[in-house]
Amino acid sequence: MNVAFVGLGAIGLPMAVQIQRVGHRVIGIELSEASRERAAVEGLEAVAEWQALIDADVVVVMVATPAQLASLVSQCSGLRAGQHWIVMSTVGPACVREQASRLQAQGVQVVDAPVTGGVARALTGSLLIFAAGTAEAVACCEPVLQAMGEVKNAGVQVGDGQAIKVVNQHLCSVHLVAAAEALSLARALGLQPEQVLELVEKGAGGSWMLSDRGPRMLEGTDTRVTSMVDIFVKDSGLVAEAAQACQAAVPLLDTAHARFQAAAAAGLGQRDDSRVIETWR
Repeated sequence: MNVAFVGLGAIGLPMAVQIQRVGHRVIGIELSEASRERAAVEGLEAVAEWQALIDADVVVVMVATPAQLASLVSQCSGLRAGQHWIVMSTVGPACVREQASRLQAQGVQVVDAPVTGGVARALTGSLLIFAAGTAEAVACCEPVLQAMGEVKNAGVQVGDGQAIKVVNQHLCSVHLVAAAEALSLARALGLQPEQVLELVEKGAGGSWMLSDRGPRMLEGTDTRVTSMVDIFVKDSGLVAEAAQACQAAVPLLDTAHARFQAAAAAGLGQRDDSRVIETWR
């Protein structure tokens, strides 16, 4: 299939590479020159102009924010009826439904398919994908989706995938902040956090976030970036907005969101999200 991949960031680039690796023809669309250069190193052609997606069978969108998705859709005119778009960004149910409606008005089929698993699983093509849309649209896109990971049926309505991702990001936000607080507590108790992490991560109190982010929490501010604090400011904010819209109480999420906001306000927004631990110092 001819695939256009929009958004070649930290997670988008390895996703696009996986699609190309299984035999699809891929062109990347990315505004950042540095990201286009990284794509070239990986053997992936990339351009800055959105017009490169017009002839694609499938357009995969992995931009960072709801505003970026809205901006992309606003620019795109003269799209081919029958083209399929896969929105894999975490943008929230309301945003994906609004933008899907605009695309559908041009005859474009939309699959709502946010992912979880981070950069590590993107690199191995083992992301978990929450795919929502008509059975026909999802089936058409499956050869592309399966190149990136395991596809789970999230419903037939666009927005259902994003709603499931909202629940996922609630848990990720809370677990990440809880891990940071626990390791900060260990230090305050006069313990060696490294030893505590090794002892507790496999116990009943362990979590994927503790095991994955814990080591980087102990490495310091300059640890490698796999997901930025700013991404969790956005994602936990989307969870808060979705909860408010359905009048669901999420006090733990509210606390986690405040911590990510505090980390961003302290100048850590572009740092790895594990640096939320610095809000306890």
